[in-house]
Amino acid sequence: MIAETQGIRIRHRGHEPRVHPTAYVAPTATLVGDVRVGPRARVMYGAVLNAEGSRIEIGEAAVICENAVLRGSAVVGDQSVVVGDHVFVGPHATLLGCEVGRCVYVATAATVLQSARLGAGSVVAVGALVHARTVLPNEYFVPPHTVALDAPVRLLAPGDPGLAEAIGRVGFAQVAFGVDTEWTDRINRYEHIAEVRVAEFGAHADDEVVDPG
Repeated sequence: MIAETQGIRIRHRGHEPRVHPTAYVAPTATLVGDVRVGPRARVMYGAVLNAEGSRIEIGEAAVICENAVLRGSAVVGDQSVVVGDHVFVGPHATLLGCEVGRCVYVATAATVLQSARLGAGSVVAVGALVHARTVLPNEYFVPPHTVALDAPVRLLAPGDPGLAEAIGRVGFAQVAFGVDTEWTDRINRYEHIAEVRVAEFGAHADDEVVDPG
């Protein structure tokens, strides 16, 4: 029998988290907005699941480890975070607006960006990055500290001379923030990105902590 532990639950934009009775959410985990934690799922200490204007769904027997960050967004369409059954998300991993198929393993400090899709049984190893809009086939392996991008997917090492150009072609600012500035126009680009997040995160001023009792 799982003890009644709901973590820190916050009502955001009129939605409050829902946790299945057989799930465990650690007392210091934080669930914000339309977050749905499925049967026998485990959300561990310090994890933050923030739906923003979208939603987060955690499947059956999925494990979200310590200090992982999962965040949805509605800035550019519906960028929900959907985590399938029997998924493992390691400590300090980051999932932003992406879809994670069943039995996927996302290792410590790995990152999956907006609109990426991870096929069933795929692995994102320690410190790896799956870039925006990338699609991993079923049972695909992304090695430690590499970058996966595009569909069909390709892998680049951190020191690859073509990495910056490849990332520039992804159009990350448009996918994640709806910002169309050129890749090389850094100051203007990041000023606009900050303004997008300032507006989105401003909605938290009306948040309310949900009384678990």
